[in-house]
Amino acid sequence: MNQYNLGDANTAHLYALSQQGNNALTHQALMQQATAQAAMRDMETEKNIQVPKVNFYPSRHPDPHKARKKDIKQAYKLLAPAKRSIFNPLRWALGRKYRYDKQTSMCVVDGCDCASLIQHDNLYNKIRDEDTNQSLWELYWQNPISGQPEAFIAKDKVTTGRKMRGTYCPEHMHLYHLLCKWETEEDKVKESNPKTLRDRVKKGVSLVTVPVSSIVKKDPTPAFLEKYEPFFAELEKDSRSTNGINILHYKNPSTNLNDVTMIVFDLRIFQEELAAMNQPTAAFQQMMMGQLAQQKSLEEQPLGGVE
Repeated sequence: MNQYNLGDANTAHLYALSQQGNNALTHQALMQQATAQAAMRDMETEKNIQVPKVNFYPSRHPDPHKARKKDIKQAYKLLAPAKRSIFNPLRWALGRKYRYDKQTSMCVVDGCDCASLIQHDNLYNKIRDEDTNQSLWELYWQNPISGQPEAFIAKDKVTTGRKMRGTYCPEHMHLYHLLCKWETEEDKVKESNPKTLRDRVKKGVSLVTVPVSSIVKKDPTPAFLEKYEPFFAELEKDSRSTNGINILHYKNPSTNLNDVTMIVFDLRIFQEELAAMNQPTAAFQQMMMGQLAQQKSLEEQPLGGVE
């Protein structure tokens, strides 16, 4: 079967793909995958940077469940770290099984220099999760406690196994993110399977049903405002990822109900966040300099003249 490149697909083709096969692979996710492929291809032309060619193409199986399984299998294959040839002495004598397991700024699949990509155009910060609106940079390239830049560390078995020294380039990082979401959906399906529940009972796991009485409260929102609910849902989702959107509520002190709602868009903050998004921080640049120094010291070590 011929494989197509998502970067060359038009909007209609991507939309048609989103309506087939894996229902967890949305039109927005396909658009971002295609945009990332096109952007990295442009970098290769403009900056002479070696970029990967991720040949992921979604399954079009008519059964969505089977299509998702095929996509998961394909993702694992594409995200597996590149191995050295079995005839290469480095693989056996020095235990260097993986070809690009060298530094945290190098993609373990294709050896792409992620540091150069970030300095030219931080695609990690442009690809976002459609549910949380968080970018790949926020999800995988920032320390969750300090918020400082910290490279994502890949694993030798993709989602499990030992941690390596390398990472994933933006395209592979996006595919890894989608893989994690697909496996979460698979786990939900397995948990809801009655056979799975019977197996858990046989293993001694107790299942207790606790009745919960639900109290239905009257919604004070007028009916004619219900058509604006999707708009407010989008605002609330976007306000979690930017300081430029503020939703202000003013409650009535007597009834404790929300009487006035105001939405504030701050263009100045939008412009500042956009500028910061396209410019690596000093902490990240310092981290990259440390990685380059470490790589230089590794290259200076004698390897017996073998590549």
